[in-house]
Amino acid sequence: MSEQNTTARRVAIVTGGSRGIGRESAERLASDGFAVVINYAGNRTEAESAVAAITAAGGQAIAFRADVADEVAVAALFDTAEESFGGVDVVVHAAGVMTLAPLVDTDLDALDRMHRTNIRGTFVVDQQAARRLRKGGAIVNFSSSVLALAMPGYSAYAATKGAVEAMTLILARELRGRDITVNAVAPGPTATAMFLDGKDEQTIAKLAGQAPLERLGTPQDIAEVISFLAGPARWVNGQVLRANGGIV
Repeated sequence: MSEQNTTARRVAIVTGGSRGIGRESAERLASDGFAVVINYAGNRTEAESAVAAITAAGGQAIAFRADVADEVAVAALFDTAEESFGGVDVVVHAAGVMTLAPLVDTDLDALDRMHRTNIRGTFVVDQQAARRLRKGGAIVNFSSSVLALAMPGYSAYAATKGAVEAMTLILARELRGRDITVNAVAPGPTATAMFLDGKDEQTIAKLAGQAPLERLGTPQDIAEVISFLAGPARWVNGQVLRANGGIV
C-alpha cells in the first residue's frame, strides 16, 4: 500500500470488534472505506475471522489484543493503528460485559468486573481517543436502552451504562474546537450472543414483542447507526441515540 493511500484512507478502531455488534460495525465501516483495527480481549480466532472477512471483501483490517481497561494496552492499540494506517479518525467502543441479577443477589465480583470493563474501559478508550483523534473524527460509545427501561435484574449493568452516558455528554463538550463528535448508541434487545445467553424462548419472545416493529434488533441494525455517526452525522454531537425499534 502506498503512502498516499495510507494517508487518504480514514481509520477506525473498533473495540469488541471480533463478534456481535462490534464485528458487524467493523465490517460495515470497512465497506464504507475505513481501514479498521479490530480490538479483541481474548478470542484471537474470532478476531482473525473478522479480519479475513473484511480483507476478502476488499477492505483493510488488522487485529490487536488489548484489555480496554488497561491504559498501557490501549495506548499500544492506538500506537498500532497509527503505525499501520497513519492515524485514527473514528473510535467505536463496543466492548462490554453484562451479568444479570436482582440487586439484592448481585455478586460483587461481577459488579466489579462490569465496572472495570464498562466504566473504566470506556474512560481509558475515550481518553486515548480524545488525545489522538484527527480533526473531523468521531467517538461512538455504547450505552443501552435498559437504562431508560429500568428493567428488574439490570441494576448493575444499567448503572455502568449510566456512567457511559455521562462521560459521553461531558467529553463532547470538553472537545470544543477540535471538530470531533462524541455520541453514544443505546441499543434495545439485539440478537447477539451476549443478549441471548441464559434467556429462554419465552423471555426472548417477550422482549422481541416490546418494540412496535415486533422483533429483536440485529447487529446490522446497530451497524447502520454506527456508520451514520462515524461518517455523515457531523451535526449530531453529545447525544445518546436509542436504536431500539421504538421501545422507549
